[in-house]
Amino acid sequence: MFSHPWWLLLLIVVAALVAGYVVLLRRRRRDTVRFTNLELLDRVAPKRPGWYRHLPAAALIVALAVLTIALAGPQAEARVPRNRATVVLVVDVSLSMQATDVEPNRLAAAQTAAKAFADQLTPGINLGLVSFAGTAAVLVSPTIDREPVKRAVDGLKLSESTATGEAIFAAIQSVETFSQAIAGSAEGPPPARIVLMSDGKQTVPGGVMPEEEPRGAFTAARAAAEAGIPVSTISFGTDYGTIEINPGERTPVAVDDASMRQIADLSGGQFFTAASEGELRQVYADLSDQIGYEIRRVDVSRPWLAGGA
Repeated sequence: MFSHPWWLLLLIVVAALVAGYVVLLRRRRRDTVRFTNLELLDRVAPKRPGWYRHLPAAALIVALAVLTIALAGPQAEARVPRNRATVVLVVDVSLSMQATDVEPNRLAAAQTAAKAFADQLTPGINLGLVSFAGTAAVLVSPTIDREPVKRAVDGLKLSESTATGEAIFAAIQSVETFSQAIAGSAEGPPPARIVLMSDGKQTVPGGVMPEEEPRGAFTAARAAAEAGIPVSTISFGTDYGTIEINPGERTPVAVDDASMRQIADLSGGQFFTAASEGELRQVYADLSDQIGYEIRRVDVSRPWLAGGA
């Protein structure tokens, strides 16, 4: 692809030079043959060099062709860092996060991975943080400063219940508030994404028809899709996790992959699973790579200019 392809018309001039050079060589050969006294010609005419006598002309023609391509503005697809985007990290802090099926426990592993995610994001990304259990709280509004996010992650505390829908609604509100604050910029609001990490099924609200709950996770996922904010979900934990609520009594807290997958599908996001801190770190690394970089067409004329020169 070229940004100014009409410059390629100059290649016609280059082709004309090639044709002229070939015609000149043939004319010289013809004039030499017309000199009938070949014995005398051999004594008076200097010996011409071999094929390498064409090198200067060939180098000039190639240089002109290369410079013509440079003028046309060749382009190529390249992976470049985003200089503007908004990401809200949503972390589940319900009691099930104390399960030790992920060492040392789900919450501690999630905290370590979340801080690594914050560090991996490219500098131009605005990162916010929402935590949720029975209610949702915006702990950090989107900002390019990673330190407030990491401090808030370190301070996460467990609580009862799981209000996944409220968490998504809070993240949407955080994105929209931030976008309104910079609405006056020439480029408009940046693209946004919600990254939801949870280990269990929604318990608040606790209706029998989760698809129809007005403040439920699936309703929130549809609202995110309408707002153009995909929700990428991470189902974190295993099927055999348990916690001790009453002394000597273990309560199963298996992950709910189906619900997390549906949230991602409804919102237009991606679904991931992670059963260990290492897997969670890898998921976050993949997301960081997707969010922090984009594929753009960039100008690659500099090597052509250098080659032509």
